[in-house]
Amino acid sequence: MESPKIFLRPFNLSDAEDVLKWGGDDDVTRYLRWNSFKTTEEAQQHILQKAIPHPWRRSISLLDNGCSIGCVSIRPDSGDGSCRANLGYAVSKEFWGRGIATAAVRMAVDQAFEAFPAVVRLQAVVEVENKASQKVLEKVGFEKEGLLKKYGFCKGVVRDMFLYSFVKVNC
Repeated sequence: MESPKIFLRPFNLSDAEDVLKWGGDDDVTRYLRWNSFKTTEEAQQHILQKAIPHPWRRSISLLDNGCSIGCVSIRPDSGDGSCRANLGYAVSKEFWGRGIATAAVRMAVDQAFEAFPAVVRLQAVVEVENKASQKVLEKVGFEKEGLLKKYGFCKGVVRDMFLYSFVKVNC
């Protein structure tokens, strides 16, 4: 099966129904820091309060119809950490295993270094159990730097996570 063509774009309030489809799926949100949406109104509030004001959160959208099938975000640190930014992403289960997350992360990496010229390092923390996300990062060229024991909360549980990085060359 051919992988659908995608592009990254800012979120719009009109994405709420699409966001509810993937953001309301417990399998998709399993490793995310927010809980699945139950209603269109919750998806709308997420778009208004989180996605739109975010420094760089993009909808992963299908080229043929513009439907949102996931998200990717880059959040630069500040102060002494302004040389780095954190990456996160999620993709609708319907599109798992088709190269969508890999393509979206690759696009985000390219765009992030343009959008944030001071950033020379992108990093992502991935739960040890999330093998699929680890594969995505490795395919894009992220390097696994190490294990962070009891590093972060997810769904009320403190979890071990791997730290991955992508360092800009020629900087």
